[in-house]
Amino acid sequence: MKRTVTVIVLVVITIVFGTSLYYLYNKNKQEPVVYQTDKSEVKTIVKKTIATGNITPKEEVNIKPNISGIIQEILVKAGDVVKAGDVIAKVRVVPSIDLMNNAKNQVETARINLENQTKVYNRQKTLYQKGVIATNEFDSADLSFQQAKQNYSSTVQNYEIIKTGTTSGLGQSANTIIKSPVAGMILDVPVKVGTQVIQANNFNEGTTIATIADVGKLIFKGKVDESEVGKIKEKLPIEVTVGAIENKVFEAVLDYIAPKGKTENGAIQFEIEGTLINKDNTFIRTGLSANASIILDKAENVLVLKEALIQFEDKTEKPFVEIETGKQQFKKQYVELGLSDGIYVHVKSGITDKDKIKIWNQTEATPSK
Repeated sequence: MKRTVTVIVLVVITIVFGTSLYYLYNKNKQEPVVYQTDKSEVKTIVKKTIATGNITPKEEVNIKPNISGIIQEILVKAGDVVKAGDVIAKVRVVPSIDLMNNAKNQVETARINLENQTKVYNRQKTLYQKGVIATNEFDSADLSFQQAKQNYSSTVQNYEIIKTGTTSGLGQSANTIIKSPVAGMILDVPVKVGTQVIQANNFNEGTTIATIADVGKLIFKGKVDESEVGKIKEKLPIEVTVGAIENKVFEAVLDYIAPKGKTENGAIQFEIEGTLINKDNTFIRTGLSANASIILDKAENVLVLKEALIQFEDKTEKPFVEIETGKQQFKKQYVELGLSDGIYVHVKSGITDKDKIKIWNQTEATPSK
């Protein structure tokens, strides 16, 4: 029994020993790693940050009525191009009972005063012609009479304006005709015929009848994260791409960076604006979403290397590469680095465009180039 156990143990040991020898033999039989090399190249490196937003007009004008009433006629639609002074709409006045009553009472009061001043004027005129009163007294009566006439005329006009929105003598400035104060394109007409509108005053901003903007002056309006806002500054160039316009990049200039951020979805966002430079007058619809690449720095036509080829000293973190000096022979060469875009880095000194750089971090054996 003991002899059988001994034999089994010896067999197991022999198998394990043989397997180990076979593993070591195969391991030593593997080919050594053959490192590939890469070269530097001349490229333009652009360091940028991305902002998302949309295209909006630089200036928008909301046209509001200067009298309350009901839209009687709309003469434009969204997309129409108008000039300053063009008629946008007409308003039919729906007079307020209280205002009409007050205006009517004022007319009656002014009429009574005018009748009284007329009698005084006629009496003073007769006395003046007979030489009973002095010229100064007659002039005073004449002044009061003229003022009463003017006051009566003014209250009558005010009553007519409240009742109809216009009066004789107003001409083109009639309140019922809504005109465009500026030239541009109609972006929106939020009212319809029959819509009741309210004039702007201290207590109400008024009803917007139409929105007009100069679509030739557009801006990119977007937001950047707080981690990026410290990298940007005004006057930086921007490249804007609009999702709805393929294969087109618009130039812009960063004009505005909000001094105060706003919390959105747990992150602090800062609003930015950039004036669009539309050289070929491409029609861009306002409100389209867009992405802006803010150019932080640029190095044009410089010697660059893939960042993956750069190594760093363990202690000093000084950058270096390994240059091929012979077949699978390399030497360490320190380099001075410049601008990086995350893939390529500008190599200011240390190598030339003819040097072959070792790909030191390849994961498996590969045949030599």
